[in-house]
Order: sequence, then C-alpha cells, then structure tokens
Amino acid sequence: MITSSTLKHLRIPFSIFLLPVFLFAVANAKPLTIPNAIIAFIVLHLFIYPASNGFNSYFDKDEGSIGGLKNPPKVTKELYWVSLVFDALGILLAAFINVWFALMVLLYGLISKAYSHPSIRLKKYPIISWLTVGIFQGGFTYMAATSALFDTGFAIWQEPGVYIPALLSSLLLLGSYPMTQIYQHEEDRKRGDITISLIAGIRGTFILTACLFVIGLVGFYIYYKNDRIVQDFYALLVFMLPVFLYFNYWFVEVLKNKKAANFKHTMRFNALSSLCLIAYFSYLALY
Repeated sequence: MITSSTLKHLRIPFSIFLLPVFLFAVANAKPLTIPNAIIAFIVLHLFIYPASNGFNSYFDKDEGSIGGLKNPPKVTKELYWVSLVFDALGILLAAFINVWFALMVLLYGLISKAYSHPSIRLKKYPIISWLTVGIFQGGFTYMAATSALFDTGFAIWQEPGVYIPALLSSLLLLGSYPMTQIYQHEEDRKRGDITISLIAGIRGTFILTACLFVIGLVGFYIYYKNDRIVQDFYALLVFMLPVFLYFNYWFVEVLKNKKAANFKHTMRFNALSSLCLIAYFSYLALY
C-alpha cells in the first residue's frame, strides 16, 4: 500500500500541466489510432511523469512549496522505490505500442534522473537544465508521442514534418519553465541550484518568458501559414488571451511588490496556461 506522503510527491494531477504537448501530437495525428493514444497517455501522464516527480522530490527534499504541493510532506525511501516501479511499469506498457516508443520513454526517465540525482544533478547547471527540460519535456516528448500515435517506430525521425511542431513544443516549455522556478529562488540558492530564473532575477524571468512566447507565436504563425490554415493561428491567439492578460496583470503586481512572485500566482499561471493550451489543441484535434 502506497503511503499518503508518497502519493502526494508523485503529484499525478500535476501532470496535467504537461498534457498540451501530448495533445499537440494528437491534433496532428490524423487518422488517430485510439488504442495507441490511450496507452501513450497512460504511460506518460500516469507513470512516467509521476515517476519523475517522485524521484526529483526524493533527492531535493524540499521544505518549501514545490509544483503542485504547497506544503510537501517529508520524503521516505518508499518514494524512491515507487518512482522506479512507476518508471518500469511505464516502459513495459510503452512496449505494447512499439519498442522504439519504449526506448524513448526509457531515455526520458534516465534524463529526468540525471536532472536531480546528486551524482550528476543537471539541475544545478542553469543553461543545461533549462535546455534539458525544454528539449525533453517539449520536442522529445512530442516525437515520442507521435511515434506511439502513428506506430512508426524509428521512422518518425525520418519524417521532416515532425520537426517544426517538435521545435514549437520545446519553445513552449523553454518559455514556461522559468516561471515555475520564480518563487523558489531562496531555496534553490540554499541548495546550490543556480536556475535560469535565479540568474535572470524575478523581473528578468518575466521578460525572458515574454520574449520566448513571442518567438513561439511567430513560429506558430509560420507553421500554420505554410502547412495548415492561418485561421488556426488566430484561434491560438483567442485561446491564449486569458494567459496574456493574467501574465501582464501578474507582472504589474510583481513590479509593485516582488513578494507577488509566489507559489499562488505561479500555480494559477501554470494552470491557466495549461488549460488554455489543452482547450486549443483539443479544438484542433476535434475539428
């Protein structure tokens, strides 16, 4: 029986924040293989992402708020072993789709462990950790999901059409990830984890995110103008309007008082941006 503490640190509901990348792949997978989509969703969001959360929590041993947990309980050795079991189950289930998807899931798990394990701890290197998260939670996950949805295996890497949406997925993560670190500066500094947000500072994190989102929007415009219909880009602007409004409101509050860069605002922003993107990619998948 898994204890309450371990379940909380797995942060399974928090995986919803990474659902947009998977839905982007689903929106581009037409015709869609429904059984593969269901299995791939379970693999990523119920096993692999929670395993990564739990492994990360075990070695971080956070005392302050973390993503999805305002007051994290103390970690136990059980969390370490459960995270490994979740990883193994996710890989085995992925193999039911194809071996290549299973290998990509395995690689994702290894990278996520290198991110937090003290012997490597990519997390303490600001640029490397930022790029690692952006690439593997973004473009790499898009490629892995597409490999599963189309059941193409290695051939997915030979399809030029997947690289632009994969790049756009990474841009989304590179832009949003620093915002998830903005309230943890003090705790990261104490642990010696020099994050990209810590280097940029609170105001700089907002500016960095804004710049990357603008670059991402330009990328989506070019992508839709060349490969789809430009109306899909305008739909993106409509769906993301609440995010832009909240982002600017939050930035104004931070300019007045840096204490506004806190857990509450971060979780609201993460939830809002994820839900708006989920709604947008769901719209693309359904029409």
